[in-house]
Amino acid sequence: MKYIGAHVSAAGGVFNAPVNAAAIGASAFALFTKNQKRWHASALTEKVIEQFKVNCQQYNYTASQILPHDSYLINLGHPETEKLEKSRAAFCDEMLRCEQLGLCYLNFHPGSHLKQLSENDCLARVAESINMALECSNSVTAVIENTAGQGTNLGYRFEHLAQIIAQVEDKSRIGVCLDTCHTFVSGYDLRTSGECEATFAEFNKVVGFKYLKGMHLNDSKTKYGSKIDRHAPLGAGEIGWECFKYIMIDSRFDNIPLILETTDSQLWPQEIAALKEFVKEAK
Repeated sequence: MKYIGAHVSAAGGVFNAPVNAAAIGASAFALFTKNQKRWHASALTEKVIEQFKVNCQQYNYTASQILPHDSYLINLGHPETEKLEKSRAAFCDEMLRCEQLGLCYLNFHPGSHLKQLSENDCLARVAESINMALECSNSVTAVIENTAGQGTNLGYRFEHLAQIIAQVEDKSRIGVCLDTCHTFVSGYDLRTSGECEATFAEFNKVVGFKYLKGMHLNDSKTKYGSKIDRHAPLGAGEIGWECFKYIMIDSRFDNIPLILETTDSQLWPQEIAALKEFVKEAK
Protein backbone atom coordinates (compact mmCIF):
# COMPACT_ATOMS: atom_id res chain seq x y z
CA MET A 1 0.00 0.00 0.00
CA LYS A 2 1.31 3.43 -0.94
CA TYR A 3 0.60 6.19 1.61
CA ILE A 4 0.78 9.45 -0.37
CA GLY A 5 0.19 12.92 1.02
CA ALA A 6 1.67 16.32 1.84
CA HIS A 7 2.88 18.46 4.71
CA VAL A 8 -0.40 20.14 5.54
CA SER A 9 -1.28 23.11 7.73
CA ALA A 10 -2.14 22.62 11.38
CA ALA A 11 -3.19 26.26 11.79
CA GLY A 12 -5.91 26.64 14.38
CA GLY A 13 -4.92 23.38 16.08
CA VAL A 14 -3.24 20.09 15.22
CA PHE A 15 -6.69 18.50 14.87
CA ASN A 16 -7.10 20.42 11.59
CA ALA A 17 -4.21 18.59 9.91
CA PRO A 18 -6.08 15.34 9.15
CA VAL A 19 -9.04 17.35 7.85
CA ASN A 20 -6.74 19.31 5.54
CA ALA A 21 -5.05 16.13 4.35
CA ALA A 22 -8.34 14.45 3.52
CA ALA A 23 -9.40 17.52 1.52
CA ILE A 24 -6.55 17.00 -0.96
CA GLY A 25 -7.09 13.25 -1.36
CA ALA A 26 -4.09 12.29 0.78
CA SER A 27 -3.60 8.89 2.38
CA ALA A 28 -0.71 10.25 4.48
CA PHE A 29 0.32 13.60 5.89
CA ALA A 30 2.99 15.51 7.75
CA LEU A 31 2.49 18.34 10.23
CA PHE A 32 4.19 20.46 12.84
CA THR A 33 2.81 19.77 16.31
CA LYS A 34 3.84 23.32 17.34
CA ASN A 35 5.04 26.51 15.64
CA GLN A 36 8.21 25.42 13.86
CA LYS A 37 9.83 28.85 14.21
CA ARG A 38 9.48 29.15 17.99
CA TRP A 39 11.19 27.36 20.83
CA HIS A 40 8.21 27.11 23.13
CA ALA A 41 4.57 26.18 22.68
CA SER A 42 1.55 25.79 24.89
CA ALA A 43 1.00 22.29 26.18
CA LEU A 44 -1.45 20.14 24.25
CA THR A 45 -4.76 19.99 26.10
CA GLU A 46 -6.77 16.81 26.51
CA LYS A 47 -9.46 18.32 24.30
CA VAL A 48 -7.00 19.02 21.46
CA ILE A 49 -5.44 15.57 21.76
CA GLU A 50 -8.82 13.85 21.69
CA GLN A 51 -10.04 15.89 18.70
CA PHE A 52 -6.86 15.07 16.76
CA LYS A 53 -7.35 11.35 17.41
CA VAL A 54 -11.04 11.51 16.50
CA ASN A 55 -10.28 13.28 13.23
CA CYS A 56 -7.52 10.81 12.35
CA GLN A 57 -9.93 7.94 12.94
CA GLN A 58 -12.70 9.64 10.95
CA TYR A 59 -10.44 10.08 7.91
CA ASN A 60 -8.69 6.70 8.30
CA TYR A 61 -5.20 7.87 9.21
CA THR A 62 -3.17 5.55 11.41
CA ALA A 63 0.06 6.57 13.12
CA SER A 64 2.13 4.82 10.44
CA GLN A 65 0.68 7.21 7.83
CA ILE A 66 1.69 10.38 9.68
CA LEU A 67 5.17 11.94 9.70
CA PRO A 68 5.38 14.92 12.08
CA HIS A 69 8.36 17.27 11.73
CA ASP A 70 10.20 19.04 14.53
CA SER A 71 11.10 22.74 14.82
CA TYR A 72 13.63 24.17 12.36
CA LEU A 73 15.41 25.85 15.30
CA ILE A 74 16.67 22.59 16.77
CA ASN A 75 20.32 21.63 16.17
CA LEU A 76 21.12 18.33 17.87
CA GLY A 77 24.79 18.68 16.96
CA HIS A 78 25.25 22.27 18.16
CA PRO A 79 28.86 22.98 19.21
CA GLU A 80 27.88 25.35 22.05
CA THR A 81 26.75 23.69 25.28
CA GLU A 82 23.94 26.10 26.18
CA LYS A 83 22.38 26.00 22.70
CA LEU A 84 22.84 22.24 22.49
CA GLU A 85 20.98 21.77 25.78
CA LYS A 86 18.20 24.07 24.55
CA SER A 87 17.89 22.00 21.36
CA ARG A 88 17.87 18.73 23.27
CA ALA A 89 15.15 19.95 25.64
CA ALA A 90 13.04 21.16 22.71
CA PHE A 91 13.48 17.88 20.84
CA CYS A 92 12.50 15.85 23.90
CA ASP A 93 9.40 18.02 24.25
CA GLU A 94 8.50 17.34 20.62
CA MET A 95 8.94 13.59 21.13
CA LEU A 96 6.55 13.76 24.07
CA ARG A 97 4.01 15.81 22.08
CA CYS A 98 4.03 13.09 19.43
CA GLU A 99 3.44 10.45 22.09
CA GLN A 100 0.51 12.42 23.48
CA LEU A 101 -1.03 12.51 20.00
CA GLY A 102 -0.56 8.76 19.53
CA LEU A 103 2.04 9.22 16.78
CA CYS A 104 4.97 6.89 16.19
CA TYR A 105 7.50 9.07 14.29
CA LEU A 106 9.29 12.39 14.66
CA ASN A 107 11.16 13.59 11.57
CA PHE A 108 14.15 15.92 12.09
CA HIS A 109 17.24 17.37 10.43
CA PRO A 110 20.36 15.90 12.08
CA GLY A 111 22.38 19.03 12.85
CA SER A 112 25.12 21.46 11.89
CA HIS A 113 28.73 21.78 13.09
CA LEU A 114 28.86 25.55 12.37
CA LYS A 115 32.59 25.19 11.58
CA GLN A 116 33.27 24.69 15.28
CA LEU A 117 33.36 20.88 15.41
CA SER A 118 34.69 18.16 13.16
CA GLU A 119 32.10 16.19 11.19
CA ASN A 120 32.76 13.09 13.30
CA ASP A 121 32.38 14.95 16.58
CA CYS A 122 29.18 16.61 15.40
CA LEU A 123 27.68 13.32 14.23
CA ALA A 124 28.57 11.74 17.60
CA ARG A 125 26.86 14.67 19.34
CA VAL A 126 23.72 14.15 17.22
CA ALA A 127 23.66 10.46 18.17
CA GLU A 128 24.09 11.34 21.85
CA SER A 129 21.18 13.78 21.55
CA ILE A 130 19.01 11.06 20.01
CA ASN A 131 19.91 8.64 22.80
CA MET A 132 18.83 11.23 25.36
CA ALA A 133 15.56 11.85 23.52
CA LEU A 134 14.78 8.14 23.36
CA GLU A 135 15.38 7.89 27.10
CA CYS A 136 12.99 10.76 27.86
CA SER A 137 10.21 9.17 25.77
CA ASN A 138 8.72 5.72 25.47
CA SER A 139 7.62 4.85 21.96
CA VAL A 140 8.31 7.43 19.24
CA THR A 141 10.91 6.60 16.58
CA ALA A 142 13.38 9.38 15.78
CA VAL A 143 13.50 9.70 11.97
CA ILE A 144 16.61 11.41 10.56
CA GLU A 145 16.07 13.35 7.34
CA ASN A 146 18.93 13.46 4.86
CA THR A 147 19.95 17.00 3.99
CA ALA A 148 21.00 18.88 0.87
CA GLY A 149 24.44 19.67 2.26
CA GLN A 150 24.00 23.43 2.40
CA GLY A 151 26.37 25.32 4.64
CA THR A 152 27.55 23.25 7.60
CA ASN A 153 24.56 20.90 7.71
CA LEU A 154 25.43 17.23 8.10
CA GLY A 155 23.38 14.26 6.90
CA TYR A 156 23.86 14.81 3.18
CA ARG A 157 25.85 11.60 2.73
CA PHE A 158 24.38 8.17 3.40
CA GLU A 159 27.53 7.50 5.42
CA HIS A 160 26.56 10.33 7.81
CA LEU A 161 23.20 8.67 8.46
CA ALA A 162 24.85 5.29 9.00
CA GLN A 163 27.38 6.81 11.39
CA ILE A 164 24.62 8.33 13.51
CA ILE A 165 22.57 5.12 13.53
CA ALA A 166 25.63 3.08 14.56
CA GLN A 167 25.90 5.18 17.74
CA VAL A 168 22.20 5.04 18.66
CA GLU A 169 21.68 2.52 21.43
CA ASP A 170 18.08 1.50 20.68
CA LYS A 171 18.11 0.58 16.99
CA SER A 172 14.39 -0.24 17.11
CA ARG A 173 13.57 3.47 17.53
CA ILE A 174 15.76 5.08 14.88
CA GLY A 175 14.90 5.56 11.22
CA VAL A 176 15.52 7.63 8.11
CA CYS A 177 13.41 9.88 5.89
CA LEU A 178 14.83 10.38 2.38
CA ASP A 179 14.02 13.67 0.68
CA THR A 180 14.33 13.27 -3.09
CA CYS A 181 15.40 16.89 -3.64
CA HIS A 182 18.03 16.67 -0.90
CA THR A 183 19.24 13.32 -2.19
CA PHE A 184 19.62 14.67 -5.73
CA VAL A 185 21.36 17.95 -4.93
CA SER A 186 23.72 16.26 -2.47
CA GLY A 187 25.11 14.11 -5.28
CA TYR A 188 22.92 11.02 -5.73
CA ASP A 189 21.32 10.99 -9.16
CA LEU A 190 17.61 10.19 -9.58
CA ARG A 191 16.86 11.33 -13.13
CA THR A 192 16.36 7.88 -14.67
CA SER A 193 15.17 4.52 -13.39
CA GLY A 194 18.73 3.21 -13.75
CA GLU A 195 20.10 6.06 -11.65
CA CYS A 196 17.35 5.52 -9.08
CA GLU A 197 18.30 1.85 -8.94
CA ALA A 198 21.95 2.73 -8.32
CA THR A 199 21.18 5.39 -5.70
CA PHE A 200 18.79 3.22 -3.71
CA ALA A 201 21.16 0.26 -3.95
CA GLU A 202 23.82 2.50 -2.40
CA PHE A 203 21.37 3.56 0.32
CA ASN A 204 20.57 -0.07 1.07
CA LYS A 205 24.26 -0.99 1.21
CA VAL A 206 25.30 1.90 3.45
CA VAL A 207 22.19 2.40 5.64
CA GLY A 208 19.64 -0.33 4.88
CA PHE A 209 16.02 -0.19 3.78
CA LYS A 210 14.96 -1.53 7.17
CA TYR A 211 15.58 1.99 8.51
CA LEU A 212 13.49 3.79 5.87
CA LYS A 213 10.42 5.14 7.69
CA GLY A 214 9.27 7.86 5.28
CA MET A 215 10.08 10.00 2.26
CA HIS A 216 9.67 13.58 1.13
CA LEU A 217 8.79 13.71 -2.56
CA ASN A 218 10.14 16.92 -4.09
CA ASP A 219 11.54 17.89 -7.44
CA SER A 220 14.54 20.24 -7.43
CA LYS A 221 14.86 23.75 -8.82
CA THR A 222 18.64 23.44 -8.65
CA LYS A 223 21.00 21.16 -10.52
CA TYR A 224 22.38 17.76 -9.61
CA GLY A 225 25.08 18.03 -6.95
CA SER A 226 24.45 21.74 -6.33
CA LYS A 227 23.94 21.30 -2.54
CA ILE A 228 21.30 24.04 -2.78
CA ASP A 229 17.92 23.11 -1.27
CA ARG A 230 15.18 24.53 -3.49
CA HIS A 231 12.07 22.39 -3.95
CA ALA A 232 9.99 22.37 -7.13
CA PRO A 233 6.64 20.83 -8.15
CA LEU A 234 6.90 17.25 -9.38
CA GLY A 235 8.06 17.10 -12.99
CA ALA A 236 8.85 20.82 -13.06
CA GLY A 237 12.43 20.58 -11.84
CA GLU A 238 15.76 18.96 -12.57
CA ILE A 239 14.73 15.46 -11.41
CA GLY A 240 11.63 14.88 -13.55
CA TRP A 241 8.76 12.42 -13.32
CA GLU A 242 10.64 9.14 -13.83
CA CYS A 243 12.00 9.11 -10.28
CA PHE A 244 8.56 9.47 -8.74
CA LYS A 245 7.12 6.79 -10.99
CA TYR A 246 9.97 4.50 -9.91
CA ILE A 247 9.12 5.05 -6.24
CA MET A 248 5.42 4.43 -6.84
CA ILE A 249 5.97 1.03 -8.46
CA ASP A 250 8.71 -0.24 -6.12
CA SER A 251 7.39 -2.21 -3.14
CA ARG A 252 10.33 -1.13 -0.96
CA PHE A 253 8.50 2.19 -0.56
CA ASP A 254 5.20 0.63 0.55
CA ASN A 255 3.54 1.32 3.91
CA ILE A 256 5.53 4.46 4.78
CA PRO A 257 4.43 8.12 4.55
CA LEU A 258 5.37 9.59 1.13
CA ILE A 259 5.05 13.31 1.71
CA LEU A 260 4.96 16.18 -0.77
CA GLU A 261 6.74 19.37 0.26
CA THR A 262 6.52 20.86 -3.22
CA THR A 263 6.24 24.61 -3.55
CA ASP A 264 2.68 25.06 -4.85
CA SER A 265 0.11 23.63 -2.44
CA GLN A 266 -2.60 24.27 -5.05
CA LEU A 267 -1.01 21.48 -7.10
CA TRP A 268 -1.01 18.92 -4.30
CA PRO A 269 -4.33 17.28 -5.26
CA GLN A 270 -3.09 16.89 -8.84
CA GLU A 271 0.33 15.62 -7.77
CA ILE A 272 -1.23 13.09 -5.39
CA ALA A 273 -3.61 11.93 -8.12
CA ALA A 274 -0.74 11.56 -10.60
CA LEU A 275 1.27 9.48 -8.13
CA LYS A 276 -1.74 7.27 -7.41
CA GLU A 277 -2.16 6.76 -11.18
CA PHE A 278 1.40 5.40 -11.39
CA VAL A 279 0.50 2.88 -8.68
CA LYS A 280 -2.59 1.80 -10.62
CA GLU A 281 -0.65 1.43 -13.85
CA ALA A 282 1.83 -0.88 -12.15
CA LYS A 283 -0.84 -3.35 -11.03
